[in-house]
Amino acid sequence: MTPHSKEESKIKKTDKNLILICMIFATSLVISNVVTGKVVDVPITLFGAHIQLPGAAICYAITYLMTDVIGEIWGRKEANRCVFWGFICQVLASLMILLTQYLPAVDPDMQKSYDALLGQNWVIVLGSLTAYIASQSWDVLIFHKVRDRMLAKDPENYHKRWIWNNLSTLTSQIIDTILFIGIAFGCGFGWLFDSKMWPTLGAMFVGQYILKAILAIIDTPVFCLLTRKRKNGEENN
Repeated sequence: MTPHSKEESKIKKTDKNLILICMIFATSLVISNVVTGKVVDVPITLFGAHIQLPGAAICYAITYLMTDVIGEIWGRKEANRCVFWGFICQVLASLMILLTQYLPAVDPDMQKSYDALLGQNWVIVLGSLTAYIASQSWDVLIFHKVRDRMLAKDPENYHKRWIWNNLSTLTSQIIDTILFIGIAFGCGFGWLFDSKMWPTLGAMFVGQYILKAILAIIDTPVFCLLTRKRKNGEENN
């Protein structure tokens, strides 16, 4: 895992730390599904329409940081395992929300509020699950392919880990954006079949990706800090 055998990551490679990071990953993932139905209006115009973003855009970005940290410290196998169990968590959360939705409510107004806030549109769920498994799997794949190639060429390239961190996240976010918005909003809301909504759909595609790219760049120092090496009790790059 490391270019120098006597060095270890700033985060110790323990089961306790792995569980903690996986918990952060799962929490961010499930919450992103809960809030994704809220479309946020950004006062920036693209293609003649305001940029609109799913409410999950920010918290979902945390999941990529967590899988990259897991992959860097614990390896590709553990990162893929986290992605798989994250998918199971998504399915389970959707089923529990759906079950609760159909339980009888004491107050009809309470039921309407629940339906408006947490009502599960199957197309949105399908878009979310499809985008998740495709983009996260790609993220882990590219992360380790670039990482392994650069470190095999020169172990001192470890200080360039921001390259495989950003390259994997930025490309996987393209996949996530196209699949989720295309399925959930393009098909689910019918925007693909309404030429009047194409500018709004295009603005959402571009706007969401730009936001995700900015978040990926912002969290790069966090990734580099968490995966920083220590040697003989002292930290180094």
